Amino acid sequence: MWTFCVQHAVHVINRTPSPLLKSKTPYELLFKVAPTLLHLRVFGCLSYATTLQAHRTKFDSRARKCVFIGYKDGTKGYILYDLHSHNLFLSRNVVFYESHFPFKTVPEPTALNNSPTFPLYDDPLDISHNPSVDTSPLSPRLSESTPTSPIDQTLDSNPTPISINPASPTSFFEHNQIAASPNSDSGSSALPPPLPSRVSTRLKRPPGYLQDYHCSNISGCTNHVSSNTAYPLSSVLSYNNCSPDYKLFCCSISSTVEPKTYTQASKFDCWKKAMDAEIAALEVNKTWTVVDLPCGKVPVGCKWVYKIKYHANGTIERYKARLVAKGYTQLEGVDYFDTFSPVAKMTTVRTLLAVAAVKGWHLEQLDVNNAFLHGDLHEEVYMSLPPGYDTSSSKVCKLNKSLYGLKQASRQWYFKLSAALLSLGYKTSQADHSLYVKSHGSSFTALLVYVDDIVLAGTSMEEIKSVKLFLDQQFKIKDLGQLRFFLGLEIARSSSGIFLNQRKYTLELLEDTGFLGSKPAVVPFDPHTKLSTTDGVPFDDPSEYRRLIGRLLYLTHTRPDISFSVQHLSQYVSTPLVPHYQAATRILRYLKSCPAKGILLSSQSPLQLHGFADSDWACCPNTRRSITGYCVLLGNSLISWKSKKQNTVSRSSTEAEYRALASLTCEIQWLQYLFQDLHVTLPRSASVYCDNKSAIYLAQNPTFHERSKHIELDCHLIREKLQSKLIQLLSVPSTSQLADVFTKPLHSPSFSSMMTKLGLCSIHHPT
Repeated sequence: MWTFCVQHAVHVINRTPSPLLKSKTPYELLFKVAPTLLHLRVFGCLSYATTLQAHRTKFDSRARKCVFIGYKDGTKGYILYDLHSHNLFLSRNVVFYESHFPFKTVPEPTALNNSPTFPLYDDPLDISHNPSVDTSPLSPRLSESTPTSPIDQTLDSNPTPISINPASPTSFFEHNQIAASPNSDSGSSALPPPLPSRVSTRLKRPPGYLQDYHCSNISGCTNHVSSNTAYPLSSVLSYNNCSPDYKLFCCSISSTVEPKTYTQASKFDCWKKAMDAEIAALEVNKTWTVVDLPCGKVPVGCKWVYKIKYHANGTIERYKARLVAKGYTQLEGVDYFDTFSPVAKMTTVRTLLAVAAVKGWHLEQLDVNNAFLHGDLHEEVYMSLPPGYDTSSSKVCKLNKSLYGLKQASRQWYFKLSAALLSLGYKTSQADHSLYVKSHGSSFTALLVYVDDIVLAGTSMEEIKSVKLFLDQQFKIKDLGQLRFFLGLEIARSSSGIFLNQRKYTLELLEDTGFLGSKPAVVPFDPHTKLSTTDGVPFDDPSEYRRLIGRLLYLTHTRPDISFSVQHLSQYVSTPLVPHYQAATRILRYLKSCPAKGILLSSQSPLQLHGFADSDWACCPNTRRSITGYCVLLGNSLISWKSKKQNTVSRSSTEAEYRALASLTCEIQWLQYLFQDLHVTLPRSASVYCDNKSAIYLAQNPTFHERSKHIELDCHLIREKLQSKLIQLLSVPSTSQLADVFTKPLHSPSFSSMMTKLGLCSIHHPT
């Protein structure tokens, strides 16, 4: 049987990408074509092979209960072991149960000669068990507590023939008993007396099926999931629809783990080299001067932050260790003054990608080396010596240049980068100051900055290359190639459009919270659940609840399906109760059902804005305030959405809807400014849909109403924008109101329908 184990392992290894082969598989190098993984199954799993109709009678079983043990070269069949007849045969009509293992409880052998061997057969169809009767006494089991090791005893004793006892229905597989030959050497009598059987202390590891053969270790975090989980990840996650390049990219970013502390990182040479390189770069740039701490000065601390940078094909570009100052210990007015620095809005990121998908723009990505070191530091700041490089506790670092973590660091870097881009002819967008644009004739280039991560989009690849060259001369950059991974967003592009998701982030969240093997939920929030600030006992660890809500908030950048649920639960972060945490865990179970769901920005989408606004009147049981919900689509592509409790109490549902319309109008006006900076002309006014006709009449008729005289003046902005033709108000039935999902929890049929209409999908869903 070990023969089939080895053959199966070799079969899988030959189809597994290897970093030594430039992330290619041995199969691909040999046959010049990427292997298919659709036929792979879990070794040793339970299976049922269909019995041919010609070989069975009316009352015979329609399938044979078997164990899968391998593949047959040159055929599409599987090699199976029949649990009843103990024969090996070949079949291609098989149903697999990859979470069930008939021989999982087989005791493991404790000596080398306890391992039975099977001859290597050329044709598995001709293999049949021939159990021979052996009446010799059983050999004693060896224990680790014996004076001589099992290996030594095996080498010293004569080899004994192996036979299978037919008295047991499953022979070797259930008992694994070894028979000693009666003609063995008398030296065998010197063996110690039999010892009681012991429970194996061998570390139990989950089988390969938990990796689902997702590009070899696709989750990177399934080691803690029980092999008998009733809800395996493979039932909700698949990579069969992905191209080989994107599949390899998913493999690479999922199979690596970034250390959290210096203690963890110091155990690996790659991270040690990264820290040495960071210290060398800081010293070359004369970032600090090691001095004695002046009297009256308090140094700020520092720590290491570790990050893996990837190429566009998913291979590791470098291991990045970044020394970060603990800026939260700085004193305002002493160590720093101004701190504000713009970063790219996520709506800007989605809008830029949506336009690039429609217009077919090039998308490239780059990273600036030690970006904050280029900023000028004007204040006198002292910092403790870096962890791992502390040679003298009485010394500190006097910072000469800005460093990551300082309150003013991002501001100083922004000024330096902005000055360089403006000198190159770029203009700052007034809608988002982290967006720079340049137009020359038919060429257009947009540059989006998020700290030291930069995205380039444009019509001309030559212009993009010239910008990269300029920035490399100014700051030294790392060219990461085609845009694939930005701020935790995984970006897949095809002729259909651009797909955004946070698959890796979701899987890591599920692993950290222990919900990777949980039962999936069909909706993120139970419509029958009513939460308040008083019903329930306090949660034991409020910081755990806050941390979970914070991580879920970041996930809403590509998951509008959980926006309302996270918004609703974020109201209780100050004093969370047990029901609040239970509702948060339901979101995790919902994420388990679709960990790779995301937004599809269609390449066929028309350049026309559509907005949907809705509200849930007086839904909060504690404050009686309403919920505002809206979403904006560029054609068929969802680019902006919001779910938020209103600031004041509304006296009627009309007033609540009117406030929601005002919020949506402001968002559309800002998007219009953004499109102007991107040189995108929208053909007509944005269509705004509302399911409350009273709110529409109130907006279209600027007259005095007794029940609306108290509404704030800024809400009447909608009337001005109607007159300027920025928007046009249209009525929509409540059943077709897409913003409904941002104001209240929905039942499964309505929820699924809304998500489909909003363009949420998953290219990783099993088919």
